[in-house]
Amino acid sequence: MKFLLFAIFFLSPFLQAKASTPKAATCTRKEYREEYIPGTQSSPGYVKNYVVDIEIPCGGEQAQKVDDNDCSEGSVIGGLLGAGLALSSTRGKDRFWAVPAGGTAGALIGCQVDGG
Repeated sequence: MKFLLFAIFFLSPFLQAKASTPKAATCTRKEYREEYIPGTQSSPGYVKNYVVDIEIPCGGEQAQKVDDNDCSEGSVIGGLLGAGLALSSTRGKDRFWAVPAGGTAGALIGCQVDGG
């Protein structure tokens, strides 16, 4: 049994697989088009329709745009400004809740301003 497994594993590289190498393929899609041909008084106009093959990037879902907006700088700056504004405009025990609330609101606004 061991000899049979040995023979299968070591003789299998000599059996050549019929695998083909990937070739440069273009992906296409069919697009329906219409074109109006104007007419004259003696010959009426008509609509000419046809189908055109359009080349598109291969990959389907992978070819979509990636949203790489990063709003981390705006969040930090907005959070600091919001917390500073809340700190300067409150007194006493109100600072306990106003500074974190101002920082959170500032971070959200800063993120939107930065483009996120």
